[in-house]
Amino acid sequence: MTMKSKDLVEKELKQKLADAFKSENPDDITQAFADFAENVQQNVMEEYNQYKEAQDSSILSKRGVHQLTSIEQKYYTKLIEAMKSSNPRQAITDIDVAFPETIIDNVMQGLQSEHPLLSAINFVNTTILTKILVNKQGSQMASWGQLNSAITEELQGAIGKIDLTICKLTAYMPLSKDMLNIGPAWVDAYVRATLTEALALALETAIVDGTGNNEPIGMDRSVADDVTVTGGVYPKKTPVPITAFDPVSYGTLLDKISQAPNGKRRPVPGVILIVNPSDYFTKVFPATTLRTTNGTYATNVFPFPTTVIQSPATPVGSAVMGLASKYFMGIGGGSAGGKIEYSDEFHFLDDERVYTVRMYGNGRALDDNAFQLLDISGVVPADFEVQVTNVVKTKEQA
Repeated sequence: MTMKSKDLVEKELKQKLADAFKSENPDDITQAFADFAENVQQNVMEEYNQYKEAQDSSILSKRGVHQLTSIEQKYYTKLIEAMKSSNPRQAITDIDVAFPETIIDNVMQGLQSEHPLLSAINFVNTTILTKILVNKQGSQMASWGQLNSAITEELQGAIGKIDLTICKLTAYMPLSKDMLNIGPAWVDAYVRATLTEALALALETAIVDGTGNNEPIGMDRSVADDVTVTGGVYPKKTPVPITAFDPVSYGTLLDKISQAPNGKRRPVPGVILIVNPSDYFTKVFPATTLRTTNGTYATNVFPFPTTVIQSPATPVGSAVMGLASKYFMGIGGGSAGGKIEYSDEFHFLDDERVYTVRMYGNGRALDDNAFQLLDISGVVPADFEVQVTNVVKTKEQA
């Protein structure tokens, strides 16, 4: 019997979790979360058994084991004691130490450093905020004149409010009795690893293709003021079909993006292009790779500054292009953000208990023109024609 590598197993579990998010089936999401977390738990236990005698903090840090602050140490100690009690639900409820903000901060940093899409957008840890005001139109022009209603009309619709408590993300984490005995630092490593990867998959799926119904509004959705929202679901934008990344086709897309929602124009210094990994290697890569004069290849050659981001959250055949800074994502909001609770959702063996971490947040594009949904199913490989000029003919050729 052939054993799968740890990397392959982890990849399959991540894909299963991403697919569950897209299906929006609560049972599938819960089971996928639990399967993924159990795999992380096994890896942490293996790391612990290998490095439990190590005292070098730099070695442990590389394995994901951080040196805890006094507040984090106190919290995990209280949490472990509660989990070991005969009535874990009540014991956890009675914990008088709040979930440390530093844990969420470190999870946010891990998200952005390891996931290009989350690093590119306007990603904010809002901590205890429940609502946030955003400038939807960017810079506004000041003008001289009489104080009248024209100023109000000029700025109307420029400020938007995003409610961060509408969307809730729940991560399911089984904890075995063995894990409760390995100490606060290793439990912390497990919590951070689970939250980081689970959040990343959930966030990328929602940022690219979220419906807006109890989840963030995706980049591929229309957020125009006059858009019709049915049952909380925002409609998808009409895909723009393209067959090549030539200057004319690209320029048309960029022209749309440069149109600010207030009727004015805005500079577009560069854009992101989010594609499925499969589409990147079969569509985008062949269409943007050329051979240079010295025989080497240049990849990701676009007629305009473009950062390509591969994301399994993007459906095959589609791509999203736009201004990364015009997508706002806030997470961690609400007084219960990051709170660990006992869960009865799943019943495992007697030596395991299941706990949940609930986090709050929301996100959306700040205006409807900031992102374009593309149909790249018809993109063809680039066909570069080489022309030789100023050739001196020999006497035989003349």
